[in-house]
Amino acid sequence: MSKDWIENKDGYVVTNGFSNNSLHDREQNDYYATEPKAVRLLLEIEEFDKQKQIWECACRQGHLSNEMISLGYNVYSSDKIDRSFGHVEDFLTSSKTSYNGNIITNPPYKFANEFIVKSLSILEKDSKLALFLPIRYLKGKQRRKIFEKYPPKTIYVSSSRIKCAINGEFNEMKGSAVSYAWFIWQKGFVGNTTLKWFN
Repeated sequence: MSKDWIENKDGYVVTNGFSNNSLHDREQNDYYATEPKAVRLLLEIEEFDKQKQIWECACRQGHLSNEMISLGYNVYSSDKIDRSFGHVEDFLTSSKTSYNGNIITNPPYKFANEFIVKSLSILEKDSKLALFLPIRYLKGKQRRKIFEKYPPKTIYVSSSRIKCAINGEFNEMKGSAVSYAWFIWQKGFVGNTTLKWFN
C-alpha cells in the first residue's frame, strides 16, 4: 500500500513512514531546523551584498546563521525562544521600524504571512527578504492575497529534498517528505515572479 497524505489537527500535511512527519501535533514552537546546505545553495544562486548585514530572525540553534557566517557574511541572529544561540527577540513584535540589511530565514510556518508583512514594512528599498518555505505555501486564498500585494521577485524550487528536522535532530530523520523552495522578495519590486530551480 502506498503512503497516504493526511493532515494533523492543525491542518499541516504529513505522510506516514517518515520519522520527521508524525501524526502527533507539530513541535510546540514550530522548531524545525533547516539543513545548512539550503542557505549555502541559495547564496550560490542569489546575490546578497556582503556590505549589508543579514538578519536571521528565526535562528533557532544557528544552523543557517553559522553557515552564512562561515561564508563571510555579517549575520545578526535572533529568535523568540531562547535556545542558547543569538539574541532573544520576537521578530513580529520588534520595535524596529527600519532595517538597512537583508533578511534570510526559515520562519515558523504558521506565521509566514506575518513574517512577510513585517519584513517588507521595515526593509529599505532594494533590500531582500528570503524565506525558506514548503512549496505548498503557494496555495490558499489568503496567501494569494499576500502574493498579489507583495509579489516575490524569484522563487527557487529545490529539485532534491532538503531536510528540516524537528528540534534540530537531523540524525533521527529517515528522509524528508516535504518539498521546499526559497521565496525571494526585493523591496520595491514590481512585476511578475520568476520561477527557477536549484539543487
